Amino acid sequence: MSTPSQPAASTPPANNGKRRRMMTLLTGVILIAAVIYGLYYFFIARFYEETDDAYVNGNVVQITPQVTGTVIAVNADDTQTVKAGDPVVQLDPADARVALQQAEASLAQTVRQVRGLFANDSQYQAQMAVREADLSRAKDDLRRRMTVAQTGAVSQEEISHARDAVRSAQAALDAARQQLASNRALTANTTITNHPNVEAAAAKVRDAYLAHARNTLPAPVTGYVAKRSVQVGQRVAPGNPLMAIVPLNAVWVDANFKEVQLKHMRIGQPVELTADVYGSAVKYHGKVVGFSAGTGSAFSLLPAQNATGNWIKVVQRLPVRIALEPKELEQHPLRIGLSMQVEVAIKNDQGSQLGDAPNTVYQTSVFDQYGHEADAEIARVIEANAGQDATTSPHASSTTSTMPKPAAAQGMKNTASM
Repeated sequence: MSTPSQPAASTPPANNGKRRRMMTLLTGVILIAAVIYGLYYFFIARFYEETDDAYVNGNVVQITPQVTGTVIAVNADDTQTVKAGDPVVQLDPADARVALQQAEASLAQTVRQVRGLFANDSQYQAQMAVREADLSRAKDDLRRRMTVAQTGAVSQEEISHARDAVRSAQAALDAARQQLASNRALTANTTITNHPNVEAAAAKVRDAYLAHARNTLPAPVTGYVAKRSVQVGQRVAPGNPLMAIVPLNAVWVDANFKEVQLKHMRIGQPVELTADVYGSAVKYHGKVVGFSAGTGSAFSLLPAQNATGNWIKVVQRLPVRIALEPKELEQHPLRIGLSMQVEVAIKNDQGSQLGDAPNTVYQTSVFDQYGHEADAEIARVIEANAGQDATTSPHASSTTSTMPKPAAAQGMKNTASM
């Protein structure tokens, strides 16, 4: 009977040593990578915060009429550029022109009436001189009669008549003096130009001129036309949005950072940005100029009601406003709403988040010319109807006229001016 053979002893695989070496090498690589990343984070990465939840924002300047009228011309369309002062919409000025002509006629009539008041001063002065001469003559007659009354050459009746003539001449002189005082009360310390009646009529001309000039709607700023809704023939009222103008040379970026990223973020910190439309080859540079007063959810149409207790904690994002370099914007223009990649350098966190944001002022001067042109028109009407007495009169004070001097029109030329 044969004995069963015993199994051969198992030998370790030949590649076990190689596997251990590979695992050791891999572990070492991971440890080295971890150390390198730790050093990178400690010395570099922790001083930067970045987000891709950022978008270009800017001003959208609405064009709205200030008077009621019918649109007769639209001089710009979507995607087109306009310069500050360019007339973009024209309303029918017929009714406003009639009202302006009536106001100018009323001003001219008022100027002539006031001019007559100043002329009456001289007339009443002459009448008073005549009455003074009559009184002097009556007194001389009475004195001569009283001298010869003792001789009986003059009757008592004639002396009585002479006394009555003196009293009558005195009364006439008093009346003339009161007329002069009454007329001077209407002209004292004024000239034709700054007389209250003239200024009231001039205010009506100014109001009518502004209503007439506002039939031309200028572009308040230089930019691109967007959201045009106005059509020729449309009847518009004050406040109706007709179109918008977007000045792309003054856009900014609203970057929405998580609340955990804001601990060391401060106003004035430098920012590097890239736009998806241009890719990473184009770099924008800017700085943090302000932080929103609340998160996006707090300012939403339906804010979350966390006080009900039925809520889920969600990390909030706070909009951070970033200003861009104007020269870089000029070389690579951006549009409102484009996506941006934002990286903020937060190493220097000595500033503050609130209180240091610079105030921004937006203003336009394209409407200033309306007031200057109205003053020039008023001055023209007054000069045409006042003659040489517009600024001087015998009893006017030495103060100069309060009427503003006409100034040269700035910006566009008012195509509706008369």
